[in-house]
Amino acid sequence: MFTSKQIVASLAASGLSVFAVSAWAGECSAGKCDGGGNAVTASYTAKAEDAKPATIVAAAAANEKFSTLVAAVKAAGLVETLSSEGPFTVFAPTNDAFAKLPAGTVEELLKPENKEKLKGILTYHVVAGKVTSDQVVKLTSAKTVNGAEVQIKVVDGKVQINGATVTTADIQVGNGVIHVIDAVLLPPAKAAH
Repeated sequence: MFTSKQIVASLAASGLSVFAVSAWAGECSAGKCDGGGNAVTASYTAKAEDAKPATIVAAAAANEKFSTLVAAVKAAGLVETLSSEGPFTVFAPTNDAFAKLPAGTVEELLKPENKEKLKGILTYHVVAGKVTSDQVVKLTSAKTVNGAEVQIKVVDGKVQINGATVTTADIQVGNGVIHVIDAVLLPPAKAAH
């Protein structure tokens, strides 16, 4: 039989949140038991913040659907930057989003001789500061780390960034927030470096 502390620790390690634990049968500690040996209250809690990844890069690396993005971040030399204190807001394209690009595009961008171009594209997905979904919906544009602006609008209740739809919003990490998008954002030619 597991104790409530073991269960909460396991859930927290799995990224799940437990906000209260009470009335666990068969567990008794520090005089917090009813007459039948059942714990009336357990004081072990784990909050969502306790289980969040430390950085944007760590969160992306922990999720297979971002493997192309992680490879691109490494090839562009942006791992250290996106692992720094920030905060950053990242509009993160999934592997499926990268797959929508013309055949051979990703492979070409990952070549060392295209590092600056790749860096320009990836930094077009990053906004300095932590911008959550409740703030994003109030914006019409945002300046990216690339220097160019992305256009923001809400269509049929869904946020779009330059036409890419935000499919998952507000993934909280230690150095910012991630909004998952369904397309790769391509900067204006003059801002792509």
